[in-house]
Amino acid sequence: MSFAATILTLYPEMFPGPLGISLAGRALERGDWSCETLQIRDFAEDKHRTVDDTPAGGGAGMVLKPDVLARAVDTALERQPACPVLAMTPRGTPISQARIRELAAGPGVTILCGRFEGFDERIFEGREIEQVSVGDIVLSGGEPAALMILDACIRLLPGVMGAPSSGTEESFEDGLLEYPQYTRPQEWEGRTIPEVLRSGDHAKIAAWRKARSEEDTRLRRPDLWERRSGARAQPASGARQKKKDLDQ
Repeated sequence: MSFAATILTLYPEMFPGPLGISLAGRALERGDWSCETLQIRDFAEDKHRTVDDTPAGGGAGMVLKPDVLARAVDTALERQPACPVLAMTPRGTPISQARIRELAAGPGVTILCGRFEGFDERIFEGREIEQVSVGDIVLSGGEPAALMILDACIRLLPGVMGAPSSGTEESFEDGLLEYPQYTRPQEWEGRTIPEVLRSGDHAKIAAWRKARSEEDTRLRRPDLWERRSGARAQPASGARQKKKDLDQ
């Protein structure tokens, strides 16, 4: 059974977009996943196909109407009742790699793409919709965010990536950033590949990679490090040992 992606959008021509090429594109051709778009305007009931209106209480921009959105969501659920519905919004919960893995292991996903000032809040009260953010940024619409979510899921589908370990030895998979990567030439502009990576000693290489992952996460993403270590500003293992040595 393939992974079914349904996108509710005002711009269906944006899909599959970049997901139609490279690994995702080949997987689409093989039938590993499917891509269906529903034009939100098709669920408007007036002759002008109106999907939005002015914000209650005043303010700039327009807000997507809950009745139109509900008809679109209900249609998607009729077609794919087992697929969770995600709404792309900066007010949502930041997506995590763990959540992506859950989605990729399921039957698919329905993604609701916002525009303008976003959604009438009542759509989330009247329907079971997971509000998702891809970061502390604001986009012109939910479509680019939806492409990100789908790309993250599709690459994890069986057979999409070549090496089985490609999806596990990466940033966020174990709560850490990935270790630095190097390749030939051995020397470039006076900079060389770390000697340990040229040693052939797999145990030392693994230890170096783990230490660099911990240190880089502690320095670059203290929020990740705190969640992983369970203590605020706790130093990485190498730094802890260094501090211990200094204290002695």
